[in-house]
Amino acid sequence: MNIAAAIDSVPQQAPPSASETGPAPKRVVVAYGFWIFLLSDIVMFAALFASYAILVHATAGGPTGAQLFNQTTVAIETACLLVSSYTCGLMSLAINSRNRVGMYLGAVITFALGAAFLTLEIREFADMIARGATPQRSAFLSAFFTLVGCHGLHVTLGLVWLLVMMVQVAMMGFVANVQHRLLCFSLFWHALDIVWVGVFTVVYLMGVSL
Repeated sequence: MNIAAAIDSVPQQAPPSASETGPAPKRVVVAYGFWIFLLSDIVMFAALFASYAILVHATAGGPTGAQLFNQTTVAIETACLLVSSYTCGLMSLAINSRNRVGMYLGAVITFALGAAFLTLEIREFADMIARGATPQRSAFLSAFFTLVGCHGLHVTLGLVWLLVMMVQVAMMGFVANVQHRLLCFSLFWHALDIVWVGVFTVVYLMGVSL
């Protein structure tokens, strides 16, 4: 018998369909869900940026960004957040090498820089409100407080998340779940830095020239 004919006579089985292979592993589902969360956050910030761009001139006779913004304070805030992104990256490298001391050092510096950023932002808000520049004063200020305040809220949640992860590393070590959560935190923190670059450019740099 011809070998080729014998091979052709063997019934070929169709590859299993997606429904037959079973559900995807949990880590794949979680990673996919987290990326959707990040993308939805970016869409939300894009909508806030668009609203701010439309309302930036609607001051209703009130103060403008050029009259309110302190460029020195904003520059320090930006430096704190960008450096924290670098230290967060060092923390991720320490996690990959299972270096607990390096991980804690990177996490503590990242937390300190994030807390410094948040403190300066709260002071900026308090100073503006003391000068009568409240969210209800004009559409411009409503859009400003919503956009910048939403970013600040995300930074606050990120700091709480980082504290929880430091506790989990102390209690559980570098198990797979903890490493995956730390990776998700790192992506979240870097995304906040990207959003802040947009805030710094659109709100503060362009705001003083209007």
